[in-house]
Amino acid sequence: MAISALGYLGVRSDKLDDWSDFAGRLLGMQKFDRGGKALAFRMDDRVQRLLVSDEPGETLAFMGWEVDCREDLQAYAARLETAGVPVALGSRSLADRRFVTDLIHFNDPAGNRIELFWNPMMASTPFMPGRPIDGFNTGPLGMGHAVLHVRDIDAMLPFYRDLLDFRVSDYGLSPYPLYFFHVNGRHHSFAMVGSGQAGFHHFMVEFKNLDDVGQGFDIAQQQEGRIAYTIGRHTNDYMTSYYANTPSGFFVESGWGGRVIDPATWEPHETVDGPSFWGHERLYLTEEGGRARLREMRLEAARNGRRAPPVADCPWLFGELAQKGR
Repeated sequence: MAISALGYLGVRSDKLDDWSDFAGRLLGMQKFDRGGKALAFRMDDRVQRLLVSDEPGETLAFMGWEVDCREDLQAYAARLETAGVPVALGSRSLADRRFVTDLIHFNDPAGNRIELFWNPMMASTPFMPGRPIDGFNTGPLGMGHAVLHVRDIDAMLPFYRDLLDFRVSDYGLSPYPLYFFHVNGRHHSFAMVGSGQAGFHHFMVEFKNLDDVGQGFDIAQQQEGRIAYTIGRHTNDYMTSYYANTPSGFFVESGWGGRVIDPATWEPHETVDGPSFWGHERLYLTEEGGRARLREMRLEAARNGRRAPPVADCPWLFGELAQKGR
């Protein structure tokens, strides 16, 4: 019994035109009008990866996590209900709207809706990106990752780690608590920021080509206030990325070159170098509100010679380069 990947996300917004431009032209997703004030977006051969709907409620509508077999849904439902978490079986009409065969749904301790699903529907037509890109790194690694603001990380940790089997990749305690979790070889598919707030922090999509990230950054810079973090590289998953402000107030990270780990041998550990080796200047923060502190952590990492390992020690990237050299 295991959750294998982040399969899809749902967002509530009354700014559908803005989302059409953001997800289609900036991120390069393929847009579909689902009717009833809803837009859907593809990233690969799946029918749907992102759904944006104009309806009341919190910004994050749901997170969809994939399981390997139908029996996993029953097993997780039984475990959750034993722990006192109410679980509902998704109706046939809901499964059809999610383009999956079966699903269950429930809320985490902060009220975020979680959907576990089995057997997603594949599209009958090729993926056609919204701008010229080489595509997204999805497949068995899933859609990317999702990150939540949390008020009490100690209350949320047992839910995801012990009930849903999310495995801790690493964690940091300064300047604020951060926990990163893996469910497959992607370094993290889920994370929590102990910011004292609640809500959606960001989701990440990983491009197959670094130039697609850079060209997206150029596009984003033409839109006033669109850039939230400048281009930089993270210390834990080695992702080179930038963050954009979405029409709904949270961020989307556009990245490349993320770390792939071996879940069977990985050991969780504390990181002390801060979130980034370099870059990722938080333009949305004030100097007093954390921007100066995070900058000093990057400069300290540089003074200490902290950096990612050579390309040959980055399994995914090394494998990609080896394949292209054949």
